[in-house]
Amino acid sequence: MSSEITFDGGGFEDFEELLKQYSENVSSDKALDAVEEGAKEFVNDLLRLPKPRSQITKAGYTHIVSTFALERTDSGIKVGWGKYYGPMLEHGTRKMAARAHLKPLFERNKEKYYKKMTESIFG
Repeated sequence: MSSEITFDGGGFEDFEELLKQYSENVSSDKALDAVEEGAKEFVNDLLRLPKPRSQITKAGYTHIVSTFALERTDSGIKVGWGKYYGPMLEHGTRKMAARAHLKPLFERNKEKYYKKMTESIFG
């Protein structure tokens, strides 16, 4: 009784071709450009979030939802708030429950952002 193991390498050939295509098309700048494309889409979605009425009515007040922005650095892309208390709203504090904006929206739409990044790389 012999036990023969057969192996079909077709999937690996496809994977190898995909890696080859990726390495030819992607430099570190192009990869960061792709991430930036996805992040821009994310920020646009954040800016479209509903703006609950604020208790603050003084002149010059900007609603926190209007302050979402992205920043590109040499090492990556940052998406966040233009107000110092944004992380406190997102994660909560010991005196206040979290009222997250970033994570729930990203989780709902991450496939859209990944698709945008992939299109940017493989166009």
